[in-house]
Amino acid sequence: MSYDPTVQPVPASVVAQVDAADTTLQNPKVAVISLGSNLGNRLETLQGAVDALEDTPGVRVKKVSPVYETEPWGVQPGSQPNYFNAVVVLKTTLPPSSLLERGRAIEDAYARTRTERWGARTIDVDIVAYEGVVSDDSELTLPHPRAHQRAFVLAPWYDIDPAAQLPGVGAVGLLLAAVGRDTVQARADMELHLPE
Repeated sequence: MSYDPTVQPVPASVVAQVDAADTTLQNPKVAVISLGSNLGNRLETLQGAVDALEDTPGVRVKKVSPVYETEPWGVQPGSQPNYFNAVVVLKTTLPPSSLLERGRAIEDAYARTRTERWGARTIDVDIVAYEGVVSDDSELTLPHPRAHQRAFVLAPWYDIDPAAQLPGVGAVGLLLAAVGRDTVQARADMELHLPE
């Protein structure tokens, strides 16, 4: 495996601490969350969302990806600031519906507005996948219906879990190879931290 300077090693003490905390979760499920921000202090907002997820009862953040910078998706080029994106892998005892509620509460805490489709936002918290569940529920489609098309989801996810599978779709590495990395730029000068 080649060395990737954009992937920050997690200190063994932090890994041990997070693993020890797992004993508080009974039968946890693995979920993958995508974070994006293109308004305000984007890096600070992403870190705040990571911390808020960790502060959620029944949730333990296990991995945090490198930060990527991405042009806004689905809008006229130059009409919005670029996004900072990241992916979080967590273990949770919450069902998908409760995890969705928590994501929306985090968005609300950062004054996320939903006035227009593909509009600029302080924070976007999306459930990409939840323990292999495939569902076309109108409130929460799993896996995320456009994740396989989005390098800003696939690239950071692949960085922290090269063997990851998008349920019902395929290997994240192959999906990323298909869409390419042209639309995303790794920001090695920025780092998100696992909560202490």
